[in-house]
Amino acid sequence: MLRALRRAADRRRQANGDYGWLFAPYTGEEMVAIDCVTTGHDAREPELVSLAAVRVRGDRVLTSDSLDLRLARPASLCGDSIRLHGLRGIDLDDGTGIDEALAQFLDFVGNRPLIGWRLDVDLAILNRYLRPRFGFDLPNAGIDVAQAYYRQLRRRCPELDIRPHFEEVAERLGVPVMGRHTALGDAVTTALIHLRMAHSLLQAERFC
Repeated sequence: MLRALRRAADRRRQANGDYGWLFAPYTGEEMVAIDCVTTGHDAREPELVSLAAVRVRGDRVLTSDSLDLRLARPASLCGDSIRLHGLRGIDLDDGTGIDEALAQFLDFVGNRPLIGWRLDVDLAILNRYLRPRFGFDLPNAGIDVAQAYYRQLRRRCPELDIRPHFEEVAERLGVPVMGRHTALGDAVTTALIHLRMAHSLLQAERFC
């Protein structure tokens, strides 16, 4: 309820602004898979390291139509953290500023529905950066692939109370893991998992 009220208020405020079109209903046939990589040092306020999005049309993941942004080095990202994320210091020193990255992201995603693995986490991170800079949270409809998989699993095996991990789900659905722990790789893999779930029966009995 609170989210719906906030979205309605954002829509009114943005009606005549540069991003008012984001609040219009989407009538096309594409979705966008997104992923964020963060520092992860503080569960309450992790800082963005990279951000990616890839368009999905029908049963195709359009890897040639994607956005892959490495952000300028956050103040809290030390050398050990850089190595943890598989980056070099120069990658982040030459990274995109957060304001420019968010503007590129909004233009790329538009008002298309979003796909994400634990989408609520990515949205919470993005909205923490978006609201103070642009004055609104992302209004897009979305599918949380992790939650969708878990619901299918519970319908077939009600007694099961586990939440399979990303790599485990990909393996059991025969989906290749593309560049794990990179924003674009995880976005592409998430899109493939979503398509596999949408177009084939979930073999949940393997978990039972």
